[in-house]
Amino acid sequence: MCGGSYVGRGMRHGAWRRRGGREFLGRDVEKMRPGARISAALAVLLPVGLSGVFLVAFVPSLWWIFTTYFWIAFPAVGMLSSGIAGLDESRPVRVSEQERERELLEAIRESGETSAASAAARTSLTVAEADRRLKELAENGHIEVRARGGAIFYAMWEGAPENRLAKGD
Repeated sequence: MCGGSYVGRGMRHGAWRRRGGREFLGRDVEKMRPGARISAALAVLLPVGLSGVFLVAFVPSLWWIFTTYFWIAFPAVGMLSSGIAGLDESRPVRVSEQERERELLEAIRESGETSAASAAARTSLTVAEADRRLKELAENGHIEVRARGGAIFYAMWEGAPENRLAKGD
């Protein structure tokens, strides 16, 4: 035989038992993107559905054979539903420019003063983006820059009306 055998080539028979049932047609479902899950499920469900329609249309007395197709249709339906559910999760949430600036200002107000790294940890901004936005706000005179121990901190102005209200004056 020119093909050889599967012994010693890494083929795992019964892999669904070792992996907890997360393989479908030899692929690890957890590693598949939602679009790939939908494509794989439809690649199984469409031929199964079409063959069932043809079976019932052309040989109606053998309709009961179509019921044996469900052993492959059930996992495919499950993978189709997980792929459709994963479409919403995989889309990044878009945050507007105004919302990002509001997040940044709220982080400064809540902590009193903040650094770029601390602001990035409290908001959806990266450290570089938080640093750039904090510098822009400071250059435009909206926030105060403080240097302490070699670090740069940003804070609301001491005489700002919102700070007096927060302190109870």
